[in-house]
Amino acid sequence: MSLTEQTSKAMLWALNIDTNVSVISPAMDHSYAGTPSAGFNWFHVQADAQNSKECLQDLGLQNEIIDALCTVETRPKAIQFGQGMLVYLRGINRNPDADPEDMVSLRLWISDNIIISARRKDRQLLSVQDVKEELEKGYIPSSPLELTLRIITKIADRISETVDVLDEDLTEFEALDKSAKQDRIKLSMIRRQAAAIRRYLAPQRDALDAMYRFNKSLNQQQGFELRDQTDRMTRYVEDLDLAKERAMVLQDELRNRIAEQQGMRMYILSLVTAVFLPLSFLTGIFGMNVAGLPGTEEPKAFFYLATTMLVLAIGLLIGMLWKKWF
Repeated sequence: MSLTEQTSKAMLWALNIDTNVSVISPAMDHSYAGTPSAGFNWFHVQADAQNSKECLQDLGLQNEIIDALCTVETRPKAIQFGQGMLVYLRGINRNPDADPEDMVSLRLWISDNIIISARRKDRQLLSVQDVKEELEKGYIPSSPLELTLRIITKIADRISETVDVLDEDLTEFEALDKSAKQDRIKLSMIRRQAAAIRRYLAPQRDALDAMYRFNKSLNQQQGFELRDQTDRMTRYVEDLDLAKERAMVLQDELRNRIAEQQGMRMYILSLVTAVFLPLSFLTGIFGMNVAGLPGTEEPKAFFYLATTMLVLAIGLLIGMLWKKWF
Protein backbone atom coordinates (compact mmCIF):
# COMPACT_ATOMS: atom_id res chain seq x y z
CA MET A 1 0.00 0.00 0.00
CA SER A 2 1.50 3.35 -1.02
CA LEU A 3 1.80 6.33 1.29
CA THR A 4 -0.53 8.34 -0.94
CA GLU A 5 -3.46 5.94 -0.61
CA GLN A 6 -6.39 7.34 1.34
CA THR A 7 -7.78 5.05 4.00
CA SER A 8 -11.23 6.51 4.63
CA LYS A 9 -13.27 9.61 3.97
CA ALA A 10 -12.11 11.32 7.19
CA MET A 11 -8.71 9.65 7.55
CA LEU A 12 -6.54 11.14 4.83
CA TRP A 13 -3.58 8.99 5.81
CA ALA A 14 -2.41 6.83 8.69
CA LEU A 15 1.32 6.17 8.91
CA ASN A 16 3.57 4.28 11.29
CA ILE A 17 7.00 5.85 11.50
CA ASP A 18 9.82 3.71 12.87
CA THR A 19 13.01 2.86 11.00
CA ASN A 20 10.90 3.27 7.88
CA VAL A 21 7.42 4.55 7.03
CA SER A 22 4.48 2.21 6.53
CA VAL A 23 0.76 2.70 6.02
CA ILE A 24 -1.47 1.58 8.88
CA SER A 25 -4.39 -0.59 7.77
CA PRO A 26 -7.60 -0.48 9.82
CA ALA A 27 -8.68 -3.47 11.88
CA MET A 28 -11.80 -5.49 11.11
CA ASP A 29 -13.94 -2.85 12.86
CA HIS A 30 -12.28 -0.15 10.71
CA SER A 31 -10.56 1.20 13.81
CA TYR A 32 -7.04 2.66 13.83
CA ALA A 33 -6.81 2.69 17.61
CA GLY A 34 -4.01 1.04 19.47
CA THR A 35 -0.52 1.78 20.68
CA PRO A 36 2.13 1.38 17.98
CA SER A 37 4.36 -1.63 18.50
CA ALA A 38 7.35 0.43 17.44
CA GLY A 39 8.01 4.05 16.61
CA PHE A 40 4.97 6.31 16.52
CA ASN A 41 1.87 6.91 14.40
CA TRP A 42 0.87 9.94 12.33
CA PHE A 43 -2.79 10.35 11.48
CA HIS A 44 -3.92 13.11 9.15
CA VAL A 45 -7.66 13.78 9.32
CA GLN A 46 -10.21 15.89 7.44
CA ALA A 47 -11.89 17.59 10.39
CA ASP A 48 -15.16 18.47 8.64
CA ALA A 49 -15.85 15.04 7.11
CA GLN A 50 -19.06 13.32 8.16
CA ASN A 51 -17.31 10.59 10.12
CA SER A 52 -14.43 12.67 11.44
CA LYS A 53 -15.51 12.57 15.09
CA GLU A 54 -16.10 8.80 14.95
CA CYS A 55 -12.68 8.40 13.38
CA LEU A 56 -11.04 10.45 16.13
CA GLN A 57 -12.94 8.51 18.79
CA ASP A 58 -11.49 5.31 17.34
CA LEU A 59 -8.05 6.80 17.98
CA GLY A 60 -8.88 6.95 21.68
CA LEU A 61 -9.15 10.71 22.04
CA GLN A 62 -11.27 12.41 24.67
CA ASN A 63 -14.31 14.40 23.58
CA GLU A 64 -12.70 17.71 24.55
CA ILE A 65 -9.74 17.04 22.26
CA ILE A 66 -12.02 15.86 19.44
CA ASP A 67 -14.08 19.04 19.66
CA ALA A 68 -10.89 21.11 19.65
CA LEU A 69 -9.57 19.34 16.53
CA CYS A 70 -12.90 19.75 14.71
CA THR A 71 -13.64 23.34 15.67
CA VAL A 72 -14.32 25.71 12.80
CA GLU A 73 -12.55 28.88 13.92
CA THR A 74 -9.05 28.65 15.37
CA ARG A 75 -6.33 31.03 16.42
CA PRO A 76 -2.70 29.96 16.89
CA LYS A 77 -2.07 28.73 20.41
CA ALA A 78 -0.62 25.79 22.36
CA ILE A 79 -2.46 24.11 25.25
CA GLN A 80 -1.11 21.44 27.58
CA PHE A 81 -3.80 18.78 28.03
CA GLY A 82 -2.96 15.79 30.22
CA GLN A 83 -0.06 13.85 28.69
CA GLY A 84 -0.35 15.61 25.35
CA MET A 85 -0.41 19.02 23.78
CA LEU A 86 -2.96 20.65 21.51
CA VAL A 87 -1.44 23.10 19.02
CA TYR A 88 -3.16 25.39 16.52
CA LEU A 89 -1.01 26.76 13.70
CA ARG A 90 -1.58 28.88 10.60
CA GLY A 91 0.19 28.56 7.28
CA ILE A 92 0.25 30.48 4.01
CA ASN A 93 -2.57 29.51 1.66
CA ARG A 94 -0.95 28.23 -1.54
CA ASN A 95 -4.04 26.51 -2.90
CA PRO A 96 -5.12 27.48 -6.46
CA ASP A 97 -6.99 30.81 -6.74
CA ALA A 98 -6.42 31.53 -3.04
CA ASP A 99 -5.12 34.69 -1.40
CA PRO A 100 -1.93 34.16 0.64
CA GLU A 101 -3.35 36.20 3.53
CA ASP A 102 -6.26 33.73 3.80
CA MET A 103 -4.12 31.56 6.04
CA VAL A 104 -4.89 27.85 6.44
CA SER A 105 -5.47 26.43 9.91
CA LEU A 106 -3.70 23.27 11.06
CA ARG A 107 -4.71 21.53 14.27
CA LEU A 108 -2.25 19.16 15.98
CA TRP A 109 -2.54 16.73 18.87
CA ILE A 110 0.87 15.58 20.05
CA SER A 111 1.65 12.91 22.62
CA ASP A 112 4.49 10.46 23.26
CA ASN A 113 3.62 7.96 20.52
CA ILE A 114 1.08 9.66 18.29
CA ILE A 115 0.58 12.84 16.33
CA ILE A 116 -2.79 13.74 14.85
CA SER A 117 -3.08 16.58 12.36
CA ALA A 118 -6.44 17.89 11.20
CA ARG A 119 -7.47 20.25 8.42
CA ARG A 120 -10.72 21.17 6.75
CA LYS A 121 -11.91 20.28 3.25
CA ASP A 122 -10.32 22.29 0.42
CA ARG A 123 -7.96 23.87 2.98
CA GLN A 124 -4.90 21.80 2.25
CA LEU A 125 -1.68 23.06 3.80
CA LEU A 126 1.16 22.40 1.38
CA SER A 127 3.71 22.48 4.19
CA VAL A 128 2.21 19.25 5.54
CA GLN A 129 2.39 17.74 2.07
CA ASP A 130 6.06 18.76 1.91
CA VAL A 131 6.80 16.85 5.11
CA LYS A 132 4.93 13.80 3.82
CA GLU A 133 6.95 13.87 0.62
CA GLU A 134 10.14 13.99 2.70
CA LEU A 135 8.93 10.88 4.53
CA GLU A 136 8.51 9.13 1.20
CA LYS A 137 12.08 10.15 0.27
CA GLY A 138 13.55 8.68 3.45
CA TYR A 139 13.33 11.38 6.13
CA ILE A 140 12.56 9.53 9.37
CA PRO A 141 11.82 11.67 12.46
CA SER A 142 12.58 10.06 15.81
CA SER A 143 9.45 11.30 17.64
CA PRO A 144 6.12 13.09 17.14
CA LEU A 145 7.76 16.24 18.48
CA GLU A 146 10.50 16.11 15.86
CA LEU A 147 7.87 15.63 13.15
CA THR A 148 5.96 18.62 14.56
CA LEU A 149 9.11 20.74 14.43
CA ARG A 150 9.59 19.73 10.82
CA ILE A 151 6.04 20.84 9.98
CA ILE A 152 6.61 24.14 11.80
CA THR A 153 9.83 24.67 9.83
CA LYS A 154 8.05 24.09 6.51
CA ILE A 155 5.27 26.50 7.52
CA ALA A 156 7.88 29.12 8.42
CA ASP A 157 9.66 28.60 5.09
CA ARG A 158 6.52 29.41 3.12
CA ILE A 159 5.80 32.40 5.35
CA SER A 160 9.33 33.60 4.63
CA GLU A 161 8.70 33.38 0.88
CA THR A 162 5.54 35.49 1.18
CA VAL A 163 7.21 38.11 3.40
CA ASP A 164 10.09 38.34 0.91
CA VAL A 165 7.65 38.91 -1.96
CA LEU A 166 5.96 41.73 -0.03
CA ASP A 167 9.35 43.29 0.69
CA GLU A 168 10.36 43.10 -2.99
CA ASP A 169 7.09 44.70 -4.09
CA LEU A 170 7.56 47.57 -1.64
CA THR A 171 11.18 48.02 -2.73
CA GLU A 172 9.98 48.29 -6.33
CA PHE A 173 7.48 50.96 -5.35
CA GLU A 174 10.16 52.89 -3.49
CA ALA A 175 12.56 52.73 -6.43
CA LEU A 176 10.10 53.73 -9.15
CA ASP A 177 7.92 56.81 -9.54
CA LYS A 178 4.48 55.22 -9.52
CA SER A 179 1.24 57.07 -9.07
CA ALA A 180 -1.20 55.38 -11.45
CA LYS A 181 -4.50 54.16 -10.07
CA GLN A 182 -3.60 50.46 -10.48
CA ASP A 183 -0.35 51.05 -8.60
CA ARG A 184 -2.21 52.65 -5.69
CA ILE A 185 -4.59 49.69 -5.64
CA LYS A 186 -1.66 47.25 -5.56
CA LEU A 187 -0.05 49.18 -2.72
CA SER A 188 -3.29 48.99 -0.72
CA MET A 189 -3.41 45.25 -1.38
CA ILE A 190 0.15 44.81 -0.09
CA ARG A 191 -0.73 46.70 3.07
CA ARG A 192 -3.84 44.56 3.56
CA GLN A 193 -1.86 41.34 3.05
CA ALA A 194 0.77 42.39 5.57
CA ALA A 195 -1.88 43.21 8.18
CA ALA A 196 -3.80 39.97 7.59
CA ILE A 197 -0.73 37.74 7.83
CA ARG A 198 0.56 39.53 10.91
CA ARG A 199 -2.78 38.96 12.60
CA TYR A 200 -1.96 35.26 12.89
CA LEU A 201 1.83 35.35 13.13
CA ALA A 202 1.88 37.29 16.40
CA PRO A 203 -0.16 34.66 18.31
CA GLN A 204 1.70 31.89 16.44
CA ARG A 205 4.95 33.23 17.88
CA ASP A 206 3.38 33.04 21.35
CA ALA A 207 2.15 29.50 20.62
CA LEU A 208 5.65 28.33 19.76
CA ASP A 209 6.98 29.99 22.88
CA ALA A 210 4.32 28.16 24.92
CA MET A 211 5.36 24.86 23.32
CA TYR A 212 8.91 25.50 24.48
CA ARG A 213 7.82 26.31 28.02
CA PHE A 214 5.24 23.55 28.44
CA ASN A 215 7.06 20.63 26.81
CA LYS A 216 9.54 19.11 29.26
CA SER A 217 10.59 16.29 26.90
CA LEU A 218 12.52 18.56 24.55
CA ASN A 219 16.15 17.62 24.15
CA GLN A 220 18.80 20.28 23.61
CA GLN A 221 18.67 20.11 19.82
CA GLN A 222 14.85 20.22 19.70
CA GLY A 223 14.77 23.09 22.17
CA PHE A 224 17.26 25.03 20.07
CA GLU A 225 15.25 24.38 16.89
CA LEU A 226 11.96 25.40 18.51
CA ARG A 227 13.52 28.61 19.84
CA ASP A 228 14.94 29.27 16.39
CA GLN A 229 11.48 28.93 14.82
CA THR A 230 10.06 31.23 17.50
CA ASP A 231 12.73 33.80 16.65
CA ARG A 232 11.86 33.42 12.95
CA MET A 233 8.22 34.18 13.68
CA THR A 234 9.30 37.21 15.69
CA ARG A 235 11.37 38.46 12.76
CA TYR A 236 8.48 37.95 10.36
CA VAL A 237 6.14 39.86 12.66
CA GLU A 238 8.67 42.70 12.77
CA ASP A 239 9.14 42.56 8.98
CA LEU A 240 5.37 42.75 8.48
CA ASP A 241 5.12 45.69 10.89
CA LEU A 242 7.84 47.40 8.88
CA ALA A 243 6.06 46.52 5.63
CA LYS A 244 2.87 48.12 6.94
CA GLU A 245 4.77 51.26 7.92
CA ARG A 246 6.52 51.39 4.54
CA ALA A 247 3.21 50.95 2.74
CA MET A 248 1.65 53.74 4.80
CA VAL A 249 4.58 56.05 4.04
CA LEU A 250 4.36 55.23 0.33
CA GLN A 251 0.61 55.87 0.35
CA ASP A 252 1.18 59.23 2.04
CA GLU A 253 3.83 60.09 -0.53
CA LEU A 254 1.49 59.14 -3.36
CA ARG A 255 -1.30 61.26 -1.90
CA ASN A 256 1.08 64.19 -1.41
CA ARG A 257 2.40 63.79 -4.95
CA ILE A 258 -1.10 63.72 -6.40
CA ALA A 259 -2.14 66.70 -4.29
CA GLU A 260 0.99 68.58 -5.40
CA GLN A 261 0.26 67.82 -9.06
CA GLN A 262 -3.35 68.95 -8.67
CA GLY A 263 -2.22 72.09 -6.85
CA MET A 264 0.27 72.93 -9.59
CA ARG A 265 -2.41 72.50 -12.24
CA MET A 266 -4.80 74.72 -10.31
CA TYR A 267 -2.01 77.30 -9.85
CA ILE A 268 -1.30 77.39 -13.58
CA LEU A 269 -5.02 77.75 -14.31
CA SER A 270 -5.18 80.61 -11.81
CA LEU A 271 -2.30 82.41 -13.52
CA VAL A 272 -3.88 81.93 -16.93
CA THR A 273 -7.16 83.26 -15.55
CA ALA A 274 -5.38 86.27 -14.06
CA VAL A 275 -3.94 87.09 -17.49
CA PHE A 276 -7.09 86.63 -19.50
CA LEU A 277 -9.61 88.06 -17.02
CA PRO A 278 -8.89 91.75 -17.83
CA LEU A 279 -8.70 90.86 -21.53
CA SER A 280 -12.09 89.20 -21.28
CA PHE A 281 -13.36 92.30 -19.51
CA LEU A 282 -12.26 94.50 -22.43
CA THR A 283 -13.66 92.16 -25.08
CA GLY A 284 -16.89 92.01 -23.11
CA ILE A 285 -17.25 95.78 -23.01
CA PHE A 286 -16.37 96.42 -26.64
CA GLY A 287 -18.41 93.48 -27.75
CA MET A 288 -21.67 94.98 -26.46
CA ASN A 289 -24.09 95.73 -29.27
CA VAL A 290 -25.27 99.14 -28.02
CA ALA A 291 -25.01 102.63 -29.45
CA GLY A 292 -22.39 105.05 -28.23
CA LEU A 293 -19.44 102.61 -28.06
CA PRO A 294 -16.17 104.46 -28.87
CA GLY A 295 -14.36 103.45 -32.03
CA THR A 296 -17.30 102.05 -33.90
CA GLU A 297 -16.65 104.54 -36.68
CA GLU A 298 -12.86 104.43 -36.45
CA PRO A 299 -11.21 102.10 -39.05
CA LYS A 300 -8.17 101.43 -36.81
CA ALA A 301 -10.16 100.90 -33.59
CA PHE A 302 -9.67 97.12 -33.67
CA PHE A 303 -5.91 97.54 -34.09
CA TYR A 304 -5.77 99.93 -31.14
CA LEU A 305 -7.83 97.60 -28.97
CA ALA A 306 -5.80 94.53 -29.91
CA THR A 307 -2.53 96.37 -29.27
CA THR A 308 -3.80 97.55 -25.89
CA MET A 309 -4.82 94.01 -24.93
CA LEU A 310 -1.45 92.61 -26.01
CA VAL A 311 0.45 95.23 -24.03
CA LEU A 312 -1.77 94.57 -21.02
CA ALA A 313 -1.15 90.80 -21.26
CA ILE A 314 2.62 91.31 -21.55
CA GLY A 315 2.56 93.71 -18.63
CA LEU A 316 0.69 91.18 -16.48
CA LEU A 317 3.16 88.42 -17.38
CA ILE A 318 6.14 90.66 -16.57
CA GLY A 319 4.54 91.58 -13.26
CA MET A 320 4.02 87.92 -12.39
CA LEU A 321 7.63 87.10 -13.28
CA TRP A 322 8.83 90.03 -11.19
CA LYS A 323 6.78 88.74 -8.25
CA LYS A 324 8.23 85.28 -8.91
CA TRP A 325 4.82 83.72 -9.29
CA PHE A 326 6.24 81.36 -11.89
